[in-house]
Order: sequence, then structure tokens, then C-alpha cells
Amino acid sequence: MSHPCLSCGACCASYRVSFYFGESDGVRGGTVPQALVEPVSPFLVAMRGTTSHPVRCVALDGKVGSAVACRIYEQRASTCRGVEPGDERCTTARARHGLPQLTGAERLMPA
Repeated sequence: MSHPCLSCGACCASYRVSFYFGESDGVRGGTVPQALVEPVSPFLVAMRGTTSHPVRCVALDGKVGSAVACRIYEQRASTCRGVEPGDERCTTARARHGLPQLTGAERLMPA
């Protein structure tokens, strides 16, 4: 069974992805590519594409609900790492895009 996030992407097209600016690679130890973020406050940045409507993270490739991939998955922000398959944010995002809730087995797969 393939990971449910690979055929979803709803969270990446539903929420503002904001996080501490120190997570960007413009700061020593940061990993998120600086070119893909924009400032939202003195200490926060957000992934480009997630601060306007319709929301769609600039790092998301593919069609939501069909086949998707994050171009910076290994470098993604803590905000993204915090979403788990089937959690409340996932379920809400899937519903926004007309996708069904995940099954028990799909919910157990680590993100």
C-alpha cells in the first residue's frame, strides 16, 4: 500500500504554513529553502503560496487528490512535520477537497 499522502496533498493546499524564520536555510542550521518562503512577521516566515487564496504550497507538485509530492520533503518545516495522516488537520483538509477520511490502516502510516 502506498502512503496516503502521496495521493492527497490536501493539507498543502489548505493551510498557511508558517514557522520560525530560523528553520529557513538563510540561517545556520535551517533547512527550508529561503527562496521558497516569505516573511509574515518579524520572527515568522511562511511557505510561498500558503498566505493567499487559493492556498497551494509552492513546494507541492502534482494534482491534489490524485498524485502529489513535496519537492522539499526532507527539508520541510516543523509545521509540515507536525501533520499526521488522519489527524484533525488532515481530516479537515481532505474534507475541503472532497476527499474521504483515511481508513484505520492509512492513519497508522508514519508521515
